[in-house]
Amino acid sequence: MVTDKESDTGRSEVIRVRGLKKIYHLGAQQVKALDGVDITIYRNEYVAIMGPSGSGKSTLMNILGCLDSPTEGSYILNGTDVSKMDDSKLADVRNNEIGFVFQSFNLLPKYSSLENVALPLIYAGVSKGERINKARTALESVGLGERMEHKPSELSGGQRQRVAVARALINNPSIILADEPTGNLDTKTSVEIMNLFEQIYNNGNTVIVVTHEEDIAQYARRIIRVRDGKVESDLPNTERLK
Repeated sequence: MVTDKESDTGRSEVIRVRGLKKIYHLGAQQVKALDGVDITIYRNEYVAIMGPSGSGKSTLMNILGCLDSPTEGSYILNGTDVSKMDDSKLADVRNNEIGFVFQSFNLLPKYSSLENVALPLIYAGVSKGERINKARTALESVGLGERMEHKPSELSGGQRQRVAVARALINNPSIILADEPTGNLDTKTSVEIMNLFEQIYNNGNTVIVVTHEEDIAQYARRIIRVRDGKVESDLPNTERLK
């Protein structure tokens, strides 16, 4: 266990990435998806990671989400070096430290909203009664108190994404990691979902949104732009910090 570091300003680090590389072997060819990435993200930051297709942002997201491991470099998440962990330990980290929100919602179609949201708590060994109570509270927090027994097919796209957000919050994770969270939504619903992320951030959570859409990135307080496997720029979003 690595101790939780603080910056010179006293802010606590939740993510510290240094010299991150990811190399894929395609036959005799080597493809550098990431080529020496350094990033620090602090607790209660709202960060967007942007980049065009092939920039390396999806690979970076997979590593930050402990869905993949780097070829080289270190990744400290909430004080723990996860870069050398095996799949089993990474699964534990994912369940306890990271709340995922995906473009495709990733809800189980035969389960109700309540059951979908409670699912991560089963893996955490939480009792049934506590799971139900926590899931109810999470759904109410995203405005779906009246849709708890509805299955995904009975919900709109925006409602499905709200269920996914509630599920992401259920374990009080260190970070909320959203991958193109508005990709399957219309403009009006996209604004509603991004306003929900704003609320989550204002409640003290660390939010990381991975997107290729400039208007979605502009909701964040800091924008990291990735190109050709490297960090092209890492700047505060001055419009949002006013």
